[in-house]
Amino acid sequence: MTDKLRYSDEELEEFRQLILSKLKTATELYESLRASVMNNDGNDTADTSPTFKVLEEGANTLEREANARLAERQLQFINHLQAALKRIDNKSYGICRATGRLIPKERLRAVPHATLCVEEKNNRR
Repeated sequence: MTDKLRYSDEELEEFRQLILSKLKTATELYESLRASVMNNDGNDTADTSPTFKVLEEGANTLEREANARLAERQLQFINHLQAALKRIDNKSYGICRATGRLIPKERLRAVPHATLCVEEKNNRR
């Protein structure tokens, strides 16, 4: 039996649907994080007493910084998912970029934007 060189169109469509679902969820989370960083919700410390205002502003700044880091990571995840969709379009999705062999479906279901098989990923740590 010969090894498959790529996933079938039906398999690629299955992965496309999985990625689109994850992309929708990731985009919603990113927008929520971005809104909290931009302080679009209108909550402010303007109505608090001066004593607590400084402490509250410091806590808000820390929270915004944490959310900004999370938003940055979420945007990176979105970019990886979009790149995976492009690989599906050009039918190179699921092929390990180091070995040229197919990445197992189980790995792609867990990490749909993966470009390396588990062995190669572990070798690069």
